[in-house]
Amino acid sequence: MRLGKRSLAEKFCAKCGDLMSRIGKQKIEITPGTEIAINGRVVLVKGSKGSLTCEVLPGVSVSTANGYITVSVKPDMVNSDAFWGLHRALIANMVKGVTEGFERRLELEGVGYRVKGDKKKIELSIGFSHPVVYNASDGVDFEVLDNKAIVIRGIDKQLVGLVASKIRSMRVPEPYKGKGIHYVGEVVRRKPGKAGKA
Repeated sequence: MRLGKRSLAEKFCAKCGDLMSRIGKQKIEITPGTEIAINGRVVLVKGSKGSLTCEVLPGVSVSTANGYITVSVKPDMVNSDAFWGLHRALIANMVKGVTEGFERRLELEGVGYRVKGDKKKIELSIGFSHPVVYNASDGVDFEVLDNKAIVIRGIDKQLVGLVASKIRSMRVPEPYKGKGIHYVGEVVRRKPGKAGKA
């Protein structure tokens, strides 16, 4: 049987695999003051801001030498290129997180919309009958700016992003006036308002 042209999905997966394998091959620099401990499949990263651990999948190995971390995968591992790049990215984020940290910023837009609080709890007035209270997860801190913006900080990039997403989902920007909670720099697609009757 003659094989036809590869489907778009196959081509897309092949391109993704190539990209992720290129990412996986890149070594991760161990920044000054960072400690790396590898115990079997468990990787521990310590820095000035704290420590993070992750467990890599079977078939993935992590090693250190000459101030760099190297991630490798067994060639017979299913989706090896994708997991190679994924693990490399996760460990690189751990190194950055324990030394520099991560943050996401949210803004409130709307008449009467405001936020107040401290490092561990915020109270949002976003158009409901009562303020919404949100407590910070362990490993995350808040900063409120001018009662109109929230900075979410932490060493775990995934957790910071998850908390920001949850807060945004409380009042997703509506498409007519943009009223709601949005990421700083986010472009909210607007729809034209309905025309009044003649």
